[in-house]
Amino acid sequence: MKRVLILPLVLAVIMGCAGPQCSGAQSATEAISSPISKPATPGVEMAQALSTITGVAISPLLGVSAVGAWQYYQAATPAQRAKLPWFAQPWFWVPAFLIVALCALKDVFGIAMPALLKKPFDVLETIEHKVSGLVAIGAFVPLVATVFRSAGANVPAPLNLSGTGGGFVAVIDASWLGNALAVPVMMWVFLMVFLASNAINILILLSPFPIVDAGLKLFRLVALGTVVATSFISPWLGAFWSLVIILIAWFLAGWSLRLWHYGMVFIWENCTRRSRRFSVEPSGNWMFLGRKINRAPIRTYGKFLRNAQGALVFNYRPWFVLSERTLEFPPGTYAVGQGLFYSEIVRVEGGRSSSVMLLPPRFRSHEAELATILGLTGVRETGLRAAWSWLAEWAGFKSKPQLGAV
Repeated sequence: MKRVLILPLVLAVIMGCAGPQCSGAQSATEAISSPISKPATPGVEMAQALSTITGVAISPLLGVSAVGAWQYYQAATPAQRAKLPWFAQPWFWVPAFLIVALCALKDVFGIAMPALLKKPFDVLETIEHKVSGLVAIGAFVPLVATVFRSAGANVPAPLNLSGTGGGFVAVIDASWLGNALAVPVMMWVFLMVFLASNAINILILLSPFPIVDAGLKLFRLVALGTVVATSFISPWLGAFWSLVIILIAWFLAGWSLRLWHYGMVFIWENCTRRSRRFSVEPSGNWMFLGRKINRAPIRTYGKFLRNAQGALVFNYRPWFVLSERTLEFPPGTYAVGQGLFYSEIVRVEGGRSSSVMLLPPRFRSHEAELATILGLTGVRETGLRAAWSWLAEWAGFKSKPQLGAV
């Protein structure tokens, strides 16, 4: 699968190094770098586009607004500013910078805030990150990736191929082909880096420690800063460093995609309170794998059920679209673990339990029903909820075990 995914990256390098040396109207990438500078060659523009798109993918709202503000202030006359694209207009980048500043204040003061108070704001920032990423990949990346220009834009007269006045006249324009290849390749680059960047937001949502959240945000800011710094030093150095980041994001693509889906499900179902409209299905229920088992990696999404032979099985599709695979769990004692933030299915061995399935928020308050349908041994408290229950019993505030606990 990854051999197929790396082909667009190879095409990007080829087009950047060996693209046709066209001339003509100023491209979006060149305008972003300096709207009043001399036109650059397609190779340099491709290097600049690669750095720009990589940086924007790391932090879409900050990246797009920074590029827009830079382009706005580089324009020398009101006429040049009037021709700038939408993201370079003050009506966009001024409110965008305000949102980014609010997020930064949340991160600074969030270190001293309790996690339960900070998490709703992290959810809003994660939604903003996804929305701005979708807008950027559809409305920003195609403008930046269009670096090849018409070869005949500056030709004063038709080219006479025969050397006579009545010969065949033609000008070959292949710029559309270069742009037709460059745009989808750059959209692929953006998607790979954006998925890796978005994984940081999901990790922040899952982390109960504000200091860890601040460290993850600082890591992403440093990555963005290195892309900007290297691209200012040299377009080729910036492109090289961007390729390093893209390759890392490519190797993490599967992990990032599963984490992205995991976070999206949790955000959507918590915000919409889907548990109130949900009922457990006897034929199988969708959930996430709690740990890597055989070839199935952690957080793989699929259906968990008990088959006709009485075995617990997990049906899933790699990358969501490939042929279906079945993972059969060994016989043993399985129970539903009810946690403080999420529930899970655990395997109990010798008094210890290990997570095998992660339940989305829709299963909240449906744990006992799920245990009954799957024929599990009941519901037990796990994680922070189990620790709090033990503390309450030790202090004498809880004298009876939870109904249905094992």
